[in-house]
Amino acid sequence: MCLIASGKEVGEPAVPHLIGTLANIDQGDMPQLGILMLTLRGGSRFRILSQATQTDGLLRAQVELLPEQGSRVIPPAQLGLLPLLKKVSGDLGPEKVPEPHAFDDASWVGYRLTEILPIQALAKQKLLELDDPLSRLEILFTYLAQRKLV
Repeated sequence: MCLIASGKEVGEPAVPHLIGTLANIDQGDMPQLGILMLTLRGGSRFRILSQATQTDGLLRAQVELLPEQGSRVIPPAQLGLLPLLKKVSGDLGPEKVPEPHAFDDASWVGYRLTEILPIQALAKQKLLELDDPLSRLEILFTYLAQRKLV
């Protein structure tokens, strides 16, 4: 799954951003014909190496999986993010923020905050493209501190 860089979801094939994530379907339902409701769980990040558009308009790509970011300790300067994340995670519940929680892991905390914060899709894309989880936390902390949320 990739965010659209240019174009639209329908009509001519869109151009995706080059970094995306594998998505696993947890649930699916079709409440009415033509409307498919899916619950997805993100997986490994990938980079698009090459892509092609099929005659039916479907985009296909060759991708490489990006290395998993190992567990990193949250720097003391960003520990102020945790109360906000814990509160929002509790409010959303396990359906939206499934366990196990890893509040001590900088990668997990950064990904969850990026996922749940009401920020523009392109800003989320740029945060999720970062390979360094500590840089992601620094940016998130600065953003939230400017809004007096941490």
